[in-house]
Amino acid sequence: MQPQPGARQSSARVAAHAFPVGTTPPAAPSPRAGAPPVATVLTPDERLRVDAAGEGLYHALHRESLADVRRDLRERRVSAVLFSVARCGGGELSQVAAMVREFPRVPAVALLCDVGPGTPHAVLSLGRSGVRTLVDARQPAGWRALRGVLAAEHGLDVARLARERLDREIGQAPDDCRRFFEMLFGNTPRMTTVRALSLSLGVVPSTLMSRFFRARLPAPKRYLAFARLVRAARLFENPGLSVAAIANHLDYSSPQSFGRHVKTLLGLTAVAFRRRYDGEGMLDRFCADLVTPYASILRGFTPLTERPSWLSEVHGKPRT
Repeated sequence: MQPQPGARQSSARVAAHAFPVGTTPPAAPSPRAGAPPVATVLTPDERLRVDAAGEGLYHALHRESLADVRRDLRERRVSAVLFSVARCGGGELSQVAAMVREFPRVPAVALLCDVGPGTPHAVLSLGRSGVRTLVDARQPAGWRALRGVLAAEHGLDVARLARERLDREIGQAPDDCRRFFEMLFGNTPRMTTVRALSLSLGVVPSTLMSRFFRARLPAPKRYLAFARLVRAARLFENPGLSVAAIANHLDYSSPQSFGRHVKTLLGLTAVAFRRRYDGEGMLDRFCADLVTPYASILRGFTPLTERPSWLSEVHGKPRT
């Protein structure tokens, strides 16, 4: 486990020092809308510093124990776990190891603010427990490093995988076609209908569906449905998440609704789906069914804007 390298001095300097005794620390900045939750187990002083360093980048869920954090991981869309090296000793280390095994796709970050007699042993033990990221916040630059780590980690991993794969498949597609796919895999788990997707893209739903139909592409609803299963398959890589928890994370109305969705699209039960597909495997299926066979169309497809009629007529049949 390697410490994160320090970055240049920044406004995070104020967060690197304890607030003077007897003074009231500034209120933690309000997280921006949609800021990802980060579950923490920290000392009281570290909580103040983490809140001040956040500046709206993340929403810290301060918990008293790792058991509380594991409950958050099952019930909420926690994007990362941050815990204090100072609080990881004895029985806590075995809990850290269990948490990393159960939720390998949720980044676990250790925060080092002070060094005591047991610190070297704790750091080594955390590494053996599976923790791969240590932020050394004893210097002001460490708090900037922490922001960078959390900013990098809370971006949806599945979005990065999808972007890289689609670059290979349809890298020359128009910007608004790429925007359609980015919206499918972006940080929008509550986007579950074509209407919501269309409005987010600034297109009337019937117009979006009509453009896909005219281009002889699968319906937007099918792209959206398969993209949700890519998300689900990625979440299933965390053994600590049950079918019910994943259905809740992805805003299905119930585990039964999720099961019906999987059965309709893939002919599998939810349990069989979990055994057969991981995130990358389901992304392969998404591309095999919905991207690769239509790559030549998608490379010239503009689902969000209409082409000028004179340009359409030059190249063939007008398209709207």
